[in-house]
Order: sequence, then C-alpha cells, then structure tokens
Amino acid sequence: MMKLGCVHVFALMLCVSATDDFDWTKNDKTPFYYGTFPTGFSWGAGSSAYQTEGAWNVDGKGMSIWDAFTHKKGKIFQNETGDSSCDGFYKFKDDINLMKEMKLNHYRFSLSWPRILPTGLKGEYINEKGMKYYNDLINMLLDNKITPIVTLYHWDLPQVLQEKYGGWQNVSMVNHFNDFANLCFERFGNRVKYWITFNNPWSIAVEGYETGKHAPGLRMKGTGAYTAAHNIIKAHAKVWHTYDMQWRSKQKGLVGISLTADWGEPVDISNQRDIEAADRYIQFYLGWFATPIFNGDYPQIMKDYIGRKSGQQGLGASRLPVFSVQEKSYIKGTCDFLGLGHFTTRYVTHKNYPSSIGDSYFADRDLAELVDPRWPDPGSEWLYSVPWGFRRLLNFVKAQYANPMIYVTENGVSEKILCTDLCDDWRMQYFKDYTNELLKAIKDGVNVKGYTAWSLLDNFEWDEGYSERFGLYYVDFKSKNKPRYPKASVQYYKCIISSNGFPNQREVESWKRTARETCSSSNQLLAADPLIGHMEMVTEIVVPTVCTLCIILSAVFLMFLLRRRF
Repeated sequence: MMKLGCVHVFALMLCVSATDDFDWTKNDKTPFYYGTFPTGFSWGAGSSAYQTEGAWNVDGKGMSIWDAFTHKKGKIFQNETGDSSCDGFYKFKDDINLMKEMKLNHYRFSLSWPRILPTGLKGEYINEKGMKYYNDLINMLLDNKITPIVTLYHWDLPQVLQEKYGGWQNVSMVNHFNDFANLCFERFGNRVKYWITFNNPWSIAVEGYETGKHAPGLRMKGTGAYTAAHNIIKAHAKVWHTYDMQWRSKQKGLVGISLTADWGEPVDISNQRDIEAADRYIQFYLGWFATPIFNGDYPQIMKDYIGRKSGQQGLGASRLPVFSVQEKSYIKGTCDFLGLGHFTTRYVTHKNYPSSIGDSYFADRDLAELVDPRWPDPGSEWLYSVPWGFRRLLNFVKAQYANPMIYVTENGVSEKILCTDLCDDWRMQYFKDYTNELLKAIKDGVNVKGYTAWSLLDNFEWDEGYSERFGLYYVDFKSKNKPRYPKASVQYYKCIISSNGFPNQREVESWKRTARETCSSSNQLLAADPLIGHMEMVTEIVVPTVCTLCIILSAVFLMFLLRRRF
C-alpha cells in the first residue's frame, strides 16, 4: 500500500512539473490589437477530398470507409452522403478562380487514398485517372501562384483495407500508408513542398473506434481509440523518415501533422485540482499525439491515469499501448512543422469517474467540461466563440514543445442549415477576433507561419451531413450545378489578407460595411435559385418527357394509319 502511495505522489509531482512551463494563472484578455502580421505570413483556406470532391465512384476510384458508412441508413443526419457533395472533382478550376479572387497564398486540400489506389495497396493497382486529377489541380494552383498544402490522410481510408485488416486497429496499416505516401512524394513532390500526414487523428481514433460516430463506426470502448492512435503515430513517423531519407534532399519539402484541439481553461485558476484537470484535458487531446512526436512518448499523465484505471478494472496491463525504446527514438522529432486546428474552448474541472462505469477514453480523464452561457453560440451547438482560448492554446504549444513552427490548418465557424442569409456577421466577427488573438500570440513569440480558414466551401460535414455550413462560399446543394455564392465573410477575409492584419481602427471598421454591400447581390442570386432549379427541372425532366410522349403518340398514330391502309 505504501509503495502505491509513493507512486501516486510521484505521478502528481510529474503532473505539476508538466504544467510549470505554462502559466495557467495568467490569462491576459487584452483589448483588440491593431497591427500587422510578419512579412511573408501565408493566408489560405482549406477543404478535404471526401467533403468536397463528390464523384465517389468515377474514373476508377475505389470505395472509402466514408462511402460505405454514409450508405448505411441512420448513420448521417437525414441519411445524406458525400456522393456528389460540392462536385469539386469537376469544378476545381472554378474553385481555384475563387481562391485567386480572394488573394489566397495557399490552399490546403487532401488526396483521396482510394482515388489513387482503389484497393489501398500500391502493389495491386495505381489509378492513373486519379493521379491526373491531382496533377491538374496542383499545376493550376501553382499557375495561379497558390501554394498547395497537401494532406495525405483526411479520414477516407480505402474500404478494402478496413474489411481485410481492420483499418487502424492493425499495425500492417503503417506499411500500407507509407507505400501510399511514398507514391505521392514520387509523383507530386517535385511541386508540393508542404505535406501533412494526418488530419486530426484524435477524431479518427475516438470517433471512428470509440464512439462510432464516424467511419468505420466501431465502438471499441476503452481500447479501440488507443490502438488506432498508436498505429497512426507509428505510421506518421515512418512516412516522415521515408521523406527524410529518400526525398528531402531532392525536393526540399517539409512534413508535418495536423492536430486539432479545443482549449481547456481551469474553472478556477487558483485551484490546483482544476489546473491539473485542464492540463489533463489538453494532454489527452493534443498531447496524446504531439508529445510522442516531439518528445518520444505519451504524456506521463496519460500513462498514469490509464494505467491506474486499467489496474482498478482488473486488467494485467494498461489499455494504453507501450512504445519500445527503439520506437520512442524513431518517433521523436518527426515533425518539420505542426499543423494546428482549433475551433472553440471549454472550462474544465476535476471529476472522479468510478471504474465500475466501464472502460472509456472519456472516463479515463477524470474531468468535466463546462461552457459559459454568455459565450456566443453562432452555429454548431458544440462551437462557442471564445477567441482568447486560441491565444492560450498557441502559447501552451510554445511552452510544451519548444516553440515549433506552426501552421494553423483549420479555424472557422458554422451556421445552421436554415440560414440562407449570406451577410454572415457572426463569421466576420469570428475571423476578426480569432485572427487577432493569433496576431497577439505571434507578438508573444509563438512561431506561427500561416493561417487556414475552414472552409473554402460549404461541404459535407461528416455525421452532420449538410446541416452545418462552415464555408466562406455558400453552395446550393439542391441545384445540379452546385453554384457557389460568396458570403460577406469572403470580402472580409480578403480585407484581412490584403492588409496582412489590422492596420488601424478606422480602416478595419469600414471592412464590415464593404462586405455587407457585396453580400446583398449574392442574396439576390440565391433568392433566384429556386427559379433556376425550376428551369433545370423543366429542361431536364419535363421537356424530355414531353418529347418521349410525342414520339410514342406519333408511333401509335402511324401504326393506326398503316393498319387502315392495309
């Protein structure tokens, strides 16, 4: 008993020491800061293959786990799918013109693994039509002086690999993913200089293998998420080493990973237990992946808590997998830049979860999440606008991981499905406030090189279908042509980009007025959209039907005449 007590005290000391680098008691909520970003700061927007491309079974593309998942009834809001989505596969040239008009410096998008390798395996079949699509996309971006930032895996695993191997539960995925990445480096690396291995592996692991909300929809509580994350971290490291050894000297590119994390603020910054709970929140979220990649192993607090809970549940070993000494060395330092996605903040306090409730990633953390009802709730019920949390998160990353190079890879806000007002005041305010907190973080010394607004277009929003819209451009999904209409935030974001920040109060205050003027014409176009849809129905359904009936009636009449003649 005494021995266990000593271990527990030591664990608490480690927890406290882990939080010493970051001052939890100092939360400077300073006024709006007028100033500009460093010269060369990169402004962009993002998307992903499954959410925007559509063309799910076109030109030799194989099925992904998201194709299979969305085709099952009851998995997605209103049983919607990404089968056609924004039709980005066909409209990428139009979309690049939108980026050019906005003066974007970079565009972040992902490659569909099953569009390039339909069975997931390089040794079986390379789909050259898929290769051509991405080659054309990359070339046109570069022709328009827009830097491609390419994500290798944004959740759309080839379905064959899920069925055959169990997806990210199987360590064999490390080599299969490395083969896919190596092929992409070979074919696109002479032009692509920024590579992201995985987008938000937290969601892949937790929502894919713990809660089952996302594809492949498995509920392996207490184990599935940890196993998937373990294999994803190893896959990331292998791909980084492959690039480092085979391609870096020739292609001069960078390889990173994109980790998404909400900020966790202690409910009471004078309460050590709340501070420790907030630290656990971040460590189980961001640190789960960042700490092995930067430091070689899981956060000590994860190892302690999951190990202790596993012991209380009568298990012989921790549910958190263990890296070998060789693996720790191999994984450590495999990050040329950190992609950081961020949307919102939670207040966090300590809460004991008894082992009797069963295995669960969420119960392992021993904490409760709270929100302030005064926080603006502009769109998704989970997404509150809390700009100061962004600066806190960025400073935490600086303190914990020796100030790595950061590209913000996702940041934005949604609106509800019924909202068709393109004068999106809440999004303009969100971008203004969050990018200003980013500017303050850079002033604090955080090494941020670029910002990516999420997202360029309204798109398929995973289990929420089309009920949440994050886009700068409104997409009319009911129209066959999927037209894009600029929201006011397009013009507002363009002002931020053109000014490289916030030059002075008078100019910044004029941006919203200018943006509102541009959205009125977009609203008029959108209001006319039902008429356009009606005209499409007339030309595509009514006219062919009438023609067919005319042909049939003519044939019957001709037969009648012939019968009378003979």
